[in-house]
Formats: sequence, structure tokens, C-alpha cells
Amino acid sequence: MTAKDRIDLCIDEGSFHSLFDDVESLNPLQMEHYEEKLNIGKQVSKMNEAFLCGTGDVVGIKVAIGVLDASFMMGSMGSAVGEKVTRLIEYATKHKLPLIIFSASGGARMQEGIYSLMQMAKTSAALVKHDEAKLLYISVLTNPTTGGVAASFASLGDIMIAEKSSLIGFAGARVIKQTIRQDLPEGFQTDEFQLNHGQVDMIVHRNDMRKTIYHILRLHQKEGVGHE
Repeated sequence: MTAKDRIDLCIDEGSFHSLFDDVESLNPLQMEHYEEKLNIGKQVSKMNEAFLCGTGDVVGIKVAIGVLDASFMMGSMGSAVGEKVTRLIEYATKHKLPLIIFSASGGARMQEGIYSLMQMAKTSAALVKHDEAKLLYISVLTNPTTGGVAASFASLGDIMIAEKSSLIGFAGARVIKQTIRQDLPEGFQTDEFQLNHGQVDMIVHRNDMRKTIYHILRLHQKEGVGHE
């Protein structure tokens, strides 16, 4: 699904307002052909970057929401994506909003080197402040959620949801097997494996995602506040 499709699936019609659309990737390391790949990502996804974010309502409950779009360089996280994720988290903290992020990513964007890897710490630090403000963060892991995204903000939700039939993990199975030189459990990066080993709280089919998120939001609302 595209980021816009996911927004339409979960957010009340007409309530979404995008934020930080002006943040775009540069080429800090002057990596050859990187600008060309960025332009292709823009053309394919119809977005300036791999992360679409803003505010909207889920059955009348206002939230801050962000979605990684796999059609833009496989939803990889460079400095611009990390900046947008961080700004969204900070916006949610400032305005005391629950936060929802849908992850779909191949990981950190290698064309930006250490600038990309820095975003793991940056996004995680912002989430600490959101947590200290006693605000809810729902992280939804979709197919696939891997690499630096899986190792940072995607795995730090108060409520962890795996979309049904998703691959979730850090490195690929072949890389891990070659590194540790051991056979791996069958299906160890599947949604079911993650649930059985306590890495996610539930598996939800995308058709039920809006309803499930709404119920979670209702459960975490303060008494006497919210949509009836």
C-alpha cells in the first residue's frame, strides 16, 4: 500500500493535514547517481520523501500519524526521513497527541552513510520525550520492516502491531546465517514468530487496522474525554 492509501484507510475522510512536506533529501556525501534515484522515488511515489506525516482523526480522536512509503527507495531512512519522523514526534509531544507510525522499510539509506545511521538515535531520543510526557505511541510494522528502522523507532512503540503476513527483522536471514554460522528457526522473521516471542503485541489484518487502532486509542484516553 502507498502511504496515501494507508492514511485513507485509517484516518477520517477530510481530516488529514500534512506536515513538513518541504523536508527533502540532499546528497551530503556526493554519492554518484543518488540524485537520480531520489528523482525516480519522487516520480514513482508522488511524494517528496519516503515519509508522509501529519495530523488527522481516527473516529473523531485526533492523532499525529506518519507512514513510510516503500515505493520511495524502499522506505529507507536517510537524514530527511529521520528529520520528518523526529519533527512529527516532537509535534505530537508539544500538542499532547497520541502518535501512530506505520513502518515499511529496507532500513537506513546507505547513500548517506553516517548521516543516515544518526537518525536511529535522533528518532529514539525524541520518543523518550514523548514517553516522558505520558503519551501513547502505536507502532505498526508492515511488510517489510527491517534494518535501521526496525532497530530504532519502529520497535519502540507502547503498543506494537504487526500487520498480517509481514516480514520483521534487522538483517536478512542469509546474512545472519553467514555471520553466526548456524541454522535459523524456520520463519523466524515472520509476524507469527515475533508474536510468539513477545516482540509484538498483536497481529492485525489491514482491513481491521482502523478499528483496532481506534479501540486502543479509546482505552488510553483520560476518563471522560473523547469521542462517544
